[in-house]
Amino acid sequence: MARVIILLLDSFGIGSSEDAVLYGDSGADTFKHIVEFCQDSKTTVHRKLPGPIRLPNLAKRGLFAASRLSRNEPLSPSDTNCIEHSQYGYCVEISHGKDTPSGHWEIAGVPVLFDWGYFPDTVPTFPDDLIKTFIEKAKLPGILGNCHASGTVIIEELGEEHIKTGKPIVYTSADSVFQIAAHEQVFGLERLYEISQIARELIEPLNIGRVIARPFLGTKGHFYRTGNRKDYSMPPPASTLLEKLTAAHGKVIAIGKTADIFAHRGISKEIKANGNMAIFDETLKAVATADDNTLIFSNFVDFDSSFGHRRDTDGYAAALEQLDERLPELDNLLKEDDLVIITADHGCDPTWIGTDHTREHIPLLVYNNYLRPGSLGKRTTFADIGQTLAEFFNLSKFNHGSSFLDKLRDLD
Repeated sequence: MARVIILLLDSFGIGSSEDAVLYGDSGADTFKHIVEFCQDSKTTVHRKLPGPIRLPNLAKRGLFAASRLSRNEPLSPSDTNCIEHSQYGYCVEISHGKDTPSGHWEIAGVPVLFDWGYFPDTVPTFPDDLIKTFIEKAKLPGILGNCHASGTVIIEELGEEHIKTGKPIVYTSADSVFQIAAHEQVFGLERLYEISQIARELIEPLNIGRVIARPFLGTKGHFYRTGNRKDYSMPPPASTLLEKLTAAHGKVIAIGKTADIFAHRGISKEIKANGNMAIFDETLKAVATADDNTLIFSNFVDFDSSFGHRRDTDGYAAALEQLDERLPELDNLLKEDDLVIITADHGCDPTWIGTDHTREHIPLLVYNNYLRPGSLGKRTTFADIGQTLAEFFNLSKFNHGSSFLDKLRDLD
């Protein structure tokens, strides 16, 4: 039994979903707008060269062809003749949210068919009883924030007061999250994790998806978030692909924040790394040494946290080009029956209004060194990925999704 490597480019949508209008995202298209930005830009801050985006390896894996299918119109270059050893398509989300856990869990065979709890966009944002109990149980002098906010903006606004008072900064966003920011050195990293676990227990009745510990360092005017973020996620509502595989004596290697998103369920080995290239390094190490019957699941969070949410289109393009340059290193490590899947969990169009995720289709690029090119077309749920991999690993079927494994086998 061979291995599967999932490269999840967090937030890399390729076109508005049919229901995007319900989320205020009709017209959002992360990839298209990045491509258009590069075509129109004569200067660059992050990229090696200005001009059209350069993604030759992702093009070979069908990215531009998948993007064309998603919106039913070309996005240059869209020629499918360059595709090598890859099947390509796009997936439509059926989960109720456009958040990270919903996307990941649906990919792993378990869509979120319930409504998350959300906090209102008011000041104060959080229920009085929740904050009062949180302060008491966590033995805090109080909190700062209590609002909807951008994480980078709020630490600049309140970071100095936080250092003076010892009060953590508590805020939320359009996602189902309760976020806590604190200075690593002054407040303490372990102390931040401790109060985040307390918050996770308190918000359980509210059906909030995640508590996110957001550590930062620096001084006034120069505060910056560190790589020691930790997500405390609600567990998936049913057994995911990861749990099924480990229960069947397979292995799951979770790289980046993947283990946090799955509430550490179905994880054989967790590898933390800070930054996309460090995550890619760890992915290569895992592929070089992993046994058969292993799933390597890498989440490249910088696309979302550093570029999508911060509306940094140039930085997003540079990060895509940087990852593209390194794909041949992965290809050189593949065994004959391995599968690589490049996909995403939602959109976060860096040209869109606000700083929230966008409701989009995700790319589905499936390859090894032997597949003949072909189209997987439109997949009506992200769960088609989980269903396919359940069949690949000889696991029981999921209730959602249709496998496309037979199509891959017909082409190898």
